[in-house]
Amino acid sequence: MTVIGAGPAGLACAIVLARDGQRVIVHERRGRVGARFHGDFQGLESWSDGIDVLDELTSAGIRPSFEHHAISRVTAFDGWGGRHEVRSDKPLYYLVRRGSGTDTLDHALFEQAQASGVEVRLSSPIKSTSGPAVVATGPVLANVMAVGYLFETTMPDGQWACFSDRLAPGGYAYLLVRNGQGTVATCLFREFTHSDAFLARTIAFFIEHAGLDMRAARPFGGVGNYGPPCRGEHEGRLLVGEHAGFQDALAGFGMRYALRSGVLAARSLLEGSDYDSLWRRSLLPAIRQGIGNRLLYAKVGDRGRRAMFRRLAAGDARPMLAKLYRPSLLGRVLYPFARRHGRIPQHDPDCCDNACTCLRCLCGRHINSGAAASRQDPRPLEF
Repeated sequence: MTVIGAGPAGLACAIVLARDGQRVIVHERRGRVGARFHGDFQGLESWSDGIDVLDELTSAGIRPSFEHHAISRVTAFDGWGGRHEVRSDKPLYYLVRRGSGTDTLDHALFEQAQASGVEVRLSSPIKSTSGPAVVATGPVLANVMAVGYLFETTMPDGQWACFSDRLAPGGYAYLLVRNGQGTVATCLFREFTHSDAFLARTIAFFIEHAGLDMRAARPFGGVGNYGPPCRGEHEGRLLVGEHAGFQDALAGFGMRYALRSGVLAARSLLEGSDYDSLWRRSLLPAIRQGIGNRLLYAKVGDRGRRAMFRRLAAGDARPMLAKLYRPSLLGRVLYPFARRHGRIPQHDPDCCDNACTCLRCLCGRHINSGAAASRQDPRPLEF
């Protein structure tokens, strides 16, 4: 069995297949697993389903052997700097690190795959294959962008986020600190060419409101894609993870969808079941709800978001977030209007397809051409 791409989706698929006795070869075009990321903190979401995400992985035969920290409290700021303590009795998400280091989710899945008998071939780009294959090569378009810094700090551990168009148009800014290491970033859904200005505002905001203290700061950046997925199979190949468009459109928490889609692809191959039926039943309703939520988030503005966080802070946030992500009548009504924002890259009047050097355009050209983009700015690109 051939898997193309050694991200979470591809490795999850490979692990499940190998543990059933299948011979699996994973081809990864980069020289290291996790090379797309730089050691930044991310959240493995656990609020959208009744089952904890770690229990979901365990039931699929994937051990949560990666370093993870349960997060049940987040300080959220609204557009006026108002502070809202969002809490839950159970984990809202698990803080993990992404990249090539030994403490990352990517490396842990890589080791687990090898221990299961999977052959992972690094620096092995593959354009075609005979027989069934799973394609897990990441996003094919770019309509979300994040820029920020990784740093060392003496700050206490904490999780902070600000939901303001002044810091992150259409998105949010976040600060994650654990054991003297931190990640601060702005996640943009539009106005990509002004990312440096929004990042500067983000840094200033968290210095004032969270006591941000950065030492040995290293810049990083990356892109992603959200939108309505069209299909999970193409010419006999199963598409998983971001390559298939499986992404949370509201907040960009895509790891759970990626891991689940890899497991579903493996089930399809092992059982002979229809993959499209599996992902449409397990993933599509929540993805469509997320796309509707994204439109609602964009339209309610700072006042609507402040009202939402006041409500979340008034009780246990996890059931309320689960309800927000659960398919609903409102989501079905909003979806037809929201889907036009889907996989088409968001238009920015300051961007020029051929000349713009913003991170979103550079990464988009790399994704579409397969060639590395050049950039004078020393910030590493995350493809």
